[in-house]
Amino acid sequence: MWTSKNRIRYDRSKLRYPSDLTDAEWKLIEPLIPPGKPGGDKRTVIMREVVNGLMYVLSTGCQWRAIPKDLPPKSTVYDYFEREVSPTAAIIDSQSVKSAEKGGPASIRMATMRARRSRARSGIFSSIH
Repeated sequence: MWTSKNRIRYDRSKLRYPSDLTDAEWKLIEPLIPPGKPGGDKRTVIMREVVNGLMYVLSTGCQWRAIPKDLPPKSTVYDYFEREVSPTAAIIDSQSVKSAEKGGPASIRMATMRARRSRARSGIFSSIH
């Protein structure tokens, strides 16, 4: 409900862009940002600005090359956006479990070989007739 308390809480008029993170939002996100890799050069980019760049692209739908100049370069924002993530969950259906119980790839290999043999035989018989 839009009460005067909530209007103040969600007011984004003082931000540079409406998509920029508030201090409260950044406090929630900051612990989720992994630290820089050990060794090599230190991270020189401000991670809050990278997230602001991501939020800008996602909220406006603009093209990567249209990111405003006061945000990090498009290549930096895009590279962080495209980071390879490690899976946090897996979905296992009953078919996967059944094939694993039967031996997984080996049973698939046998089925493939049977299909090839039957195709070869049908080709031989059709050429004879």
